Amino acid sequence: MNQTSLSSSLPRRELTIRGIIIGIVITVVFTAANVYFGLKAGLTFSTSIPAAVISMAILKAMRGATIQENNIVQTVASAAGTLSAIIFVLPGLVIVGYWTGFPFWISAGICATGGILGVMYTIPLRRALVTDSDLPYPEGVACAEVLKVGAGDEAAADGAAAVETGGAGLKAVVWGSVVSAIFYVIVQTRVFASSVTDYFRVGGDKGGTSGFDFGLSFALFAIGHLVGLWVGVAMLFGAVIGWAWAVPYFTHLHWAAGDAFAVAQAGWSHYVRFIGAGAIGVAAVWTLAKLMKPLISGLAGAMSASRARKTGTLHELPRTEHDMPIGMVGLISLLCLIPIAYLLWHFAVNNGLGGATTTLVIGGVVFVVLLSFVVSAVTGYMAGLIGSSNSPLSGIGILVVVIAALLLVVGVKPFLPPGADKALVGFALFLTSIVFAVASIANNNLQDLKTGQLVDATPSLQQWALVIGVLVGAVVIPPVMDLLQHTFGFLGAPGADPARALAAPQAGLIAALAEGVITGNVPWGMIGLGAGIGVAIIILDEVLGLAKKGGPRLPPLAVGLGIYLPTSTTLMVVVGALVGAWFDRRADREPKPEATRQLGVLLASGLIVGESLLAVIFAGVVAFSGNDAPIALVGKGFEIPAIWIGGVVFAVTVAVLYRWIMRMGRVA
Repeated sequence: MNQTSLSSSLPRRELTIRGIIIGIVITVVFTAANVYFGLKAGLTFSTSIPAAVISMAILKAMRGATIQENNIVQTVASAAGTLSAIIFVLPGLVIVGYWTGFPFWISAGICATGGILGVMYTIPLRRALVTDSDLPYPEGVACAEVLKVGAGDEAAADGAAAVETGGAGLKAVVWGSVVSAIFYVIVQTRVFASSVTDYFRVGGDKGGTSGFDFGLSFALFAIGHLVGLWVGVAMLFGAVIGWAWAVPYFTHLHWAAGDAFAVAQAGWSHYVRFIGAGAIGVAAVWTLAKLMKPLISGLAGAMSASRARKTGTLHELPRTEHDMPIGMVGLISLLCLIPIAYLLWHFAVNNGLGGATTTLVIGGVVFVVLLSFVVSAVTGYMAGLIGSSNSPLSGIGILVVVIAALLLVVGVKPFLPPGADKALVGFALFLTSIVFAVASIANNNLQDLKTGQLVDATPSLQQWALVIGVLVGAVVIPPVMDLLQHTFGFLGAPGADPARALAAPQAGLIAALAEGVITGNVPWGMIGLGAGIGVAIIILDEVLGLAKKGGPRLPPLAVGLGIYLPTSTTLMVVVGALVGAWFDRRADREPKPEATRQLGVLLASGLIVGESLLAVIFAGVVAFSGNDAPIALVGKGFEIPAIWIGGVVFAVTVAVLYRWIMRMGRVA
């Protein structure tokens, strides 16, 4: 047995009662804020890093805290926080008029069963996508770096690099956090603009429209640094396809009068997002095909570990390879299918679909089993590629609801009486919400397991912590959604006041798509066009891979992301990727290149920490105050100066931070 195996078999404090309690307390706050902000702005935040920072602050005051115990806390909190992405689908049932609120036990059942199934599916995927993969996992790596810095001497004892535990590493994280937090607060006062934006007509008054939106976000900038150059270039390529060609073309083809911003956004929402969804769908299928070999290897590894348990030789495996027993994974997965079958039966018999109950329940369970595994692999890969926060979960939701609705149209609708369309739309959304709960958990869990791998955690204990986090989230999310529905309502829902209603943009889009497929009115042309673009990008990427090993690449999923996501997200990620690549090349010319590059990673981690913490806190302030801009100091008349001031300060701050990191790297 090698030295690594011996060191990773030593006992340590990891899954503890106090860690679980701290994780649950953090979870309640972060999940509630995530639900509100996601329904209002269509964005959710990865809670891993903020949870890790808060956990370290609390556990440092207690005896015997370890980096692995801190990791368990962030794992519990992040599992529940990411489950809040269910808001991208479940409110659709309110929008189409099926629900007037969120029945607790049914909503909690969807979250719990789907979430636990997501944890189970990620266990065999861990070896394929984490252990034996070179995916960057930007947020997982950043969270691990934060944990190592916070652990101080403990991380050093585990063999971490000196820069991670020394004063330079801690300074990089702390000052990165402080700078991004201060900038975020000033943005909320509206003295600094939140973005640099311009929308305009192309080709005269009767031409199309286009524009750009640089979100002034240090967190997005830092994610760009962490994902690397070629992912950033691929996202830029996608954004160019979307905004230099598709938006101007389709807004010219379907010309409409009005403000350039409104017309461009309508064109992007009605046409280009479906092109992006098609490109993501093809790239997802291709990604899954390429993953088959490592997936099979991962399953074989899980079976090998299971046999080692049975023969009493588990101790010969490194602790970092101790997954939950594969037999238990299978049993828990099967047990989850029982309440899923009941939920599907309950919805069918109570919504006028009783004549097709058997088909809907059996077909629905099979659909959940198969689609859930597919989306787990795909979302896990995407999270590894660009991070959980930027993974296009709503794109996955679009694909799943289209497939579900098509199957209902072909296999169920012909055997039902006229007038059953609305009930089928509701069932499609209900079924999609279960698969989406699986996808949302898989999107984040592999990120957490990557963090665990980097801090020498035990996967099986982390997997149990993920289950705990899912159960907590399942209890917290439904009452928060119900409160927000009865307080504000959702845009497009029956009786909702448009002036007060929460936008719930993804849920509205997915609900509209389900209705379109079942009633025969869906933009197949746009989805097909996106699929064609996806095929072309796959071919181009493979050619680049053959031309030069380790050379330029164009990851198809990243291109699809660039088309699908708004430029307020993609452009700053691209800037971060370009600056990060420049920094790494400069670091290679420094006396201590590895230390300098590591300090760059720690700075990026800190930038994510500061903004994430403040964003979650501010979301809570907005939710409780009922004021969209509770700390605004200036009005709309200050918008132009705010853009110049905010943009210049952002650029100068980036330059100062990277120059400071370079200097620290020389003496680290």
